[in-house]
Amino acid sequence: MALSITELKKGVVFEYEGEPFKVIEYNQKVMGRGGSIVNVKIKSFIDGKVLAKTFKGNEQIDSADVSLTNVQYLYKDTSNYYFMNDETFEQFEITDENVGDNKYYLKEGDKVTLQLFDGKPINIVMPKNVSLEVTYSEDVVKGDTSSSVMKDATTETGLVVKVPSFIKQGDFISVDTSTGAYRERIKR
Repeated sequence: MALSITELKKGVVFEYEGEPFKVIEYNQKVMGRGGSIVNVKIKSFIDGKVLAKTFKGNEQIDSADVSLTNVQYLYKDTSNYYFMNDETFEQFEITDENVGDNKYYLKEGDKVTLQLFDGKPINIVMPKNVSLEVTYSEDVVKGDTSSSVMKDATTETGLVVKVPSFIKQGDFISVDTSTGAYRERIKR
C-alpha cells in the first residue's frame, strides 16, 4: 500500500529503499500552485541511522509491511530488552537503541505491542498513558501548595517529570508516553 507524503506524520513507519524507517520529525511547506514539500527526519530500524529527506508534491512512499503482536516485557540486560508473546511463549529481543526513550515507560511485566518487519522485532508501541511510581521529589515549601507550582519528580524508571507541588514520594502518577508529560495523580 502506498502512502502520500502528507501521511508521513511523526511516528509513522514506512519502507524506503527496502528498509523500514520511522518518522521522527515532520515539517510540511505548502507552495503556491506547486503543491507541497515535506521535510522529514527518518530513523532506520535496521542500523539506527538518521536521515533528512525531502519529498515533493505527489510522490508516493511504500508503507512498511509491519505486523503487530502483543507481548509482555520481561527484562533488560546490558544492551537488549526481552519480550515474550503470552500466547505462543515466543521470546523477542530488541536493542537498546530501537527501544529508545520508551525505556522510561517500561516496567517488568508491562504489556506492550511489538512491531515486526519480516518477522524481526524493530520497535515497541507503548500505550498512550502509563502509571509510574514517584521515587523522589523535592519537599514542598510551606504555603506554596497551589497546583500551578511545578517541581521535578523522578519515577521508578528514571524518568524526570514536571509535576504539581502536591505530588510526593510514593505517589503514583499517569504519564503521557508521547510527550513525557504528567497527566494526573492515580489514587491506589
